[in-house]
Parts: sequence; C-alpha cells; structure tokens
Amino acid sequence: QVQLVESGGGLVQPGGSLRLSCAASGLTLDDYNIGWFRQAPGKEREGVSCISSNSDGMTYNADSVKGRFTISRDNAKNTVYLQMNSLKPEDTAVYSCAARRLTIRTTPVGYDYWGQGTQVTVSS
Repeated sequence: QVQLVESGGGLVQPGGSLRLSCAASGLTLDDYNIGWFRQAPGKEREGVSCISSNSDGMTYNADSVKGRFTISRDNAKNTVYLQMNSLKPEDTAVYSCAARRLTIRTTPVGYDYWGQGTQVTVSS
C-alpha cells in the first residue's frame, strides 16, 4: 500500500520558517516526480514546488515562492522536503505532496499518489 505522509506544518509568525516533510512508504520516491501543492480556503489548489525523479533533480518553483522556498530529496530516508523561509500570511494553506511517475508537472493534474496534507498558518 502506497502512502505519502506530510508533516511539519503549524503556526508561524510572518518572516518565520518551516520545513515540511513528505515521507513515502510502498514506493521509492526517487523514481517519481514529486510536487508540493497548497490550497487556501476558497481557492483552487496551486503548485508550489516540484522536483524531478532520479538523478535529474531539476526543481521548479512558483513565482510566488521563488527565493523563499526550496524543495529537496533525501533518498536514504525516502523523503522529500519543502523548506519555507520568509513566510507570509498569504502562504497560509493546506500543503500536500504528490508523486507522479510520468513527466513532471507543476499543476495538480495527473499525479498518481497524494498525501493527506498539513496545515500551515502564517499569522502574528
């Protein structure tokens, strides 16, 4: 059974940092393209950051998070991370990771597996 489990969300003040983790079981994350997506109340789900599979390691970041968020892998731990710095109130959302075997996608379409999400709230 494949599972993606996110953790690391919480409440943080503006300007603060969080590191989200996406731990996988039942599959090898390095074989998959991984995306982080977020959905705020009343808004559509949007792509945040993506990392390609295997040794390619290409990354993509939405314009809204460039220079602030970094996606990375730890293959030994079968985990993908999203380091979020300089957080803003508009970053508040439920963040989910997803795995896709085929070509990397920055939109939340065609992903094979999804985690349940973790809440990130940026507020003073």
